Amino acid sequence: MVEIRQLSAAEGRQHVSALADVLLDCVEGGASVSFMASITRAEAESFFETVIGDVERGDRILLAAFVDSRLAGTIQCIAAAQPNQPHRADIAKLLVHRSARKRGIATRLMRAIEEASLLRGKTLLVLDTSTGDAAEHLYVSLGWNKVGIIPNYALYPDGRLGATTVFYKQLP
Repeated sequence: MVEIRQLSAAEGRQHVSALADVLLDCVEGGASVSFMASITRAEAESFFETVIGDVERGDRILLAAFVDSRLAGTIQCIAAAQPNQPHRADIAKLLVHRSARKRGIATRLMRAIEEASLLRGKTLLVLDTSTGDAAEHLYVSLGWNKVGIIPNYALYPDGRLGATTVFYKQLP
């Protein structure tokens, strides 16, 4: 059974270790999600502690997917900080543990983050993903619009340069 939940700051703190586990697994699997292969557990936990601080201030939404009560995936919505963009947000860190993939968890997380974003008044969402990754097909299938590709945008965990594809979605 898969359950998607929006985590409060208090709940996020309870799940920091499990959130870090998912991040570490994705990086170990080669995902280009802002971290290098040398990431430590302490760095992964520190990252999520920062995320939880943003949740506490109301600047970020943090969702988690639980499979049989075990945290197996996560996604975030980061509100735009600029005063002229109260309607916009960035979707970030769609992460699903490799052992839980191919079960529709990423799709469910994406749909849930869109819904949670809309409830916060966010009608324009943007995200980027490694060009050629499976997530690129997922976003297209969910109605996201491809803006373009930026070559040599970021490093993969092993240090190779990779291109990034930028997407947006206008919510109703």
